[in-house]
Amino acid sequence: MANSNITVALLQWYDANHRIFPWRVSPADRARGVAPLPYHVWLSEIMLQQTTVQAVRPYFLAFVERWPDVHALAAADNEDVMKAWAGLGYYSRARNLKKCAEQIVSDHNGYFPDNVADLKALPGIGDYTAAAIAAIAFNRPAAVVDGNIERVVARLFAISTPLPAAKAPIREQMSRLTPQDRPGDFAQAMMDLGAIICTPKRPACGLCPLNADCAVAGRDDAEAFPVKPAKAKRPVRRGTAFVAVASDGSILLRKRAESGLLGGMTEVPGSAWTARKDGELGAQAAPFDGDWKEAGTIRHIFTHFELRLDVYRADFTDRPPLEGGWWSAQATLSGEALPTVMKKAIAAAIETAPETNLSRKGLLL
Repeated sequence: MANSNITVALLQWYDANHRIFPWRVSPADRARGVAPLPYHVWLSEIMLQQTTVQAVRPYFLAFVERWPDVHALAAADNEDVMKAWAGLGYYSRARNLKKCAEQIVSDHNGYFPDNVADLKALPGIGDYTAAAIAAIAFNRPAAVVDGNIERVVARLFAISTPLPAAKAPIREQMSRLTPQDRPGDFAQAMMDLGAIICTPKRPACGLCPLNADCAVAGRDDAEAFPVKPAKAKRPVRRGTAFVAVASDGSILLRKRAESGLLGGMTEVPGSAWTARKDGELGAQAAPFDGDWKEAGTIRHIFTHFELRLDVYRADFTDRPPLEGGWWSAQATLSGEALPTVMKKAIAAAIETAPETNLSRKGLLL
């Protein structure tokens, strides 16, 4: 099948089978002249990086309700943005999101650039995101390649070069396939095909609109594409977290440094672990004296390492001070910019806390 026929077949499938998202304009609406909002496309694409659609949907809806356009987001308080992002992970995305909104307002009068080169010059926007915004929001014939598209193209053409070296030929094939007309719908059709039909495991080749001309359709080794390099063993790092609890259930928190892992997010005090080194272990690493009791060990997986945090809890009738720290009441704790790993640490402390002092229900973790 010629590339043009592949494109036609896929767009016909997409018209009938596209997924419905709050940030997406349907093919029928686009045919009636409804254009996607660049702000919605950009926001959703940043949120969807390394995150599932199911996780992103409520965050997207909450963001656009609170900050309905790029001007509102640019004017938002940094801490409010971080709090609204808490739980989505990869927190540098939130910091760059705010910087990008500010730059669009200051340098582009609140309008998103409509081409890949200018989009890539903005904070937090790389090759994939720039191409996605250009194609979906502005109908530019840019080659969009995310994880789903990478898998579809690798299988369609049986690209046996292992990743990441395979990225270049995959992008080249996607450039050839992308039509001048409806490039945004085509990119989204490829994404949907990878998510619904051409899945990582047990692809539904019999239902694929491109199966007749797919190089690996129905083959026993279809799941082997794209070919992945040997997985490096993920290192394990150790550290300690200290959950200090006041008599009314308030918890002592502090803000992490703006740069580095989880930069600008909120945490309970703990030892100085990083992706490259362990933090100090044991109660002697506590921020101040107290009757620190072991509350278990939590495990959290980051992209490049596994973290194991020993959690200690201590109860206080007074509120010991901590430089740069504050005591957060149970009623406000769920609104703090706590990343998932810190929520896990607090949850471990809840398991060993008296019900009258600290409750899981009150924390809404």
